[in-house]
Amino acid sequence: MFDSHPQLEVLREVFFDLLMINFFSADVKKLEEDYLDSKEWEQIEEDTLDRGTELLNLLLYLNECEDEDIEPELEDYLKEFLLVDEDEFQDEYRIYEPVIANQILIESSTIEIAKAAGKLPEDSELKEIFYPMMCFFQNTTPTDSDKVEIAASAVDKEFDMAVLAILTSF
Repeated sequence: MFDSHPQLEVLREVFFDLLMINFFSADVKKLEEDYLDSKEWEQIEEDTLDRGTELLNLLLYLNECEDEDIEPELEDYLKEFLLVDEDEFQDEYRIYEPVIANQILIESSTIEIAKAAGKLPEDSELKEIFYPMMCFFQNTTPTDSDKVEIAASAVDKEFDMAVLAILTSF
């Protein structure tokens, strides 16, 4: 589909994340309990190592929030789910350093979040999803008027609003 419709290319890796979350949410339950420890799964992980975005981690976290009946919060996501404070999870710390450094933006305006997003290095693994992720944690149930404000400050309006819609409806 993405090869036939190049205008959708920007969403290719987001859709990969959605396919993966569908697998973890539904399909993996049909497999043997130790499937995620199998050689077959190790090969899938190796083949897809460079696919997707950090959105997958956020969707997995939202699944956990649903399972444990807790409200999603940025601090919980960083410290309890990603374990960024733990020594053995320094890769996550490195990836999420822009979010960690800008946690205070949760209390700021969407304009300030957009300014911070614009300053992220081009090679940041969070560059694309920083703005919608921070806006989501700022308000996990935005009203229509909130969405208008979020869209008005968006870095990439179509992409950011698509990701925010995924997060709020998930």
